[in-house]
Amino acid sequence: MRSTEQPQSQSQSQSVTVIGLGPMGQAMAGAFLDRGYDVTVWNRTASRADDLVARGAVLAPNVTEALASHELVILSLTDYDAMYAALGPAEAALTGRVLVNLSSDTPERARTAARWAAERGAVQLTGGVTVPPSGIGRAESATFYSGPREVFDRHRPALEVITGRTDHRGEDPGLAALMYQIGMGMFWTSMLSYWQAIALADANGLSAADILPHAVETAHSLPGFFSFYAERVDAGRHTGDVDRLAMGTASVEHVRHTHADAGVDTTLPASVVELFRRGMDAGHAADSFSALVELMKKGEA
Repeated sequence: MRSTEQPQSQSQSQSVTVIGLGPMGQAMAGAFLDRGYDVTVWNRTASRADDLVARGAVLAPNVTEALASHELVILSLTDYDAMYAALGPAEAALTGRVLVNLSSDTPERARTAARWAAERGAVQLTGGVTVPPSGIGRAESATFYSGPREVFDRHRPALEVITGRTDHRGEDPGLAALMYQIGMGMFWTSMLSYWQAIALADANGLSAADILPHAVETAHSLPGFFSFYAERVDAGRHTGDVDRLAMGTASVEHVRHTHADAGVDTTLPASVVELFRRGMDAGHAADSFSALVELMKKGEA
């Protein structure tokens, strides 16, 4: 039995269709070509496939033929609206396809798309790639996946071409999108704090290079704080034995005033102050500033 299944698995893993040829889709198609895969590509702007075709990819004339080319279909599109727009006219060709949807969107929209695919005879694996195009094809890069485990396992060799590390989070198609959005929320907010630091430094005659070592050292300290607070937050323990929200509020007020005194935009630090003040008003002055998690869980009143 195993000897008859293995060649089929190898055949499936050596051919792939990539739909969507932005920088990420081009990087993925290129990675498959580098590994000797038969690659069919399709994009609304066909000229984006020129370099890939020169390397051996086949440009499908339309999305129907792109879907018909191979069982495994990689979707690298802006969002799920773009997926519906691209695949909608070719619904009849979806039967039997495995759609690895690496498009960014919300967990709930990923679940809806999985149902949409299933109604048309396809299976969706939701993916959340954690690296930019430059990280595609690298062994150390990682992607979250969720959806049917059997489908994930069957196509894992091909998925490992995209990123060497693949993390299947469960059958729920929304979980990979959730993990991706968690990472994006942290990334964008962290980078904004870096731009804020550079703006403040500039107002005081310092360059980004001048503050870089301090910024990196500060960023490297965060994993220790993440680990320390994770257990306490999960236990609902926000006692003020290590830090207190009242002291933290004074600190973030000083940060806001420092920016204001320098004539730097205070939108971001003012938002931080507002959240700390809400915690104070909720009676958490003597608690750890981790108590703000409880306010954030409930959303704004």
